[in-house]
Amino acid sequence: MRVLSALLDLLYPPKCPFCGRVLERGEEGWCALCQEELPWTGEGEGRAVELCDGCLSPLWYRAGARAGVHRLKFRGGAVHARLFGLLMAQCLQDRWAQPVDQITWVPLRPSSRARRGYDQAELLARRVGELTGLPVAAALEKCRDTGVQSQLREESARRANVQGAYRALPGAELAGKRLVLVDDVVTSGATLSECAAALRVAGAESVAALTLARAR
Repeated sequence: MRVLSALLDLLYPPKCPFCGRVLERGEEGWCALCQEELPWTGEGEGRAVELCDGCLSPLWYRAGARAGVHRLKFRGGAVHARLFGLLMAQCLQDRWAQPVDQITWVPLRPSSRARRGYDQAELLARRVGELTGLPVAAALEKCRDTGVQSQLREESARRANVQGAYRALPGAELAGKRLVLVDDVVTSGATLSECAAALRVAGAESVAALTLARAR
């Protein structure tokens, strides 16, 4: 097994998911430079998102963090969800003191998931659950195709684009539950807010958002 692993590393050397540089000996997961220079958020720098009790992110959405999100979403970077989920789990454990009953995620539209082969928010959520010991389950479905949210610049347009686009899964038992809602990045907060609304309508007691990165 070690021989096979060494051969794979030789053929496909592991790279930093943030800057893309080939990792040097002793570097694991990500490079030492990115560990120091990534745009980390600070304690108490949570983002206010409507209908969410809090929104936590370990990184600002710029520089290497932006590149990392793009690798995760558009360059077949599902393998990077293990490291990104670790950063998110640490952020949740360090900055969220309220009880949590379940972790869930913002689902992709079916066509995007089919094209990509995975849902990056689900991968992140399951990794956070694995590391925190919290249960993870789907709670939402996207019931209307909204197109690409990131192409809309105005916050009002983003909110209108996702209005009514999500609903609780039939049979999801959410009454009284305290949820953590996972996504890769928060910009305007419109998508997280719409998802939180659907979860609350289904009976959720509270909804906290957790993303890898957030825009200023």
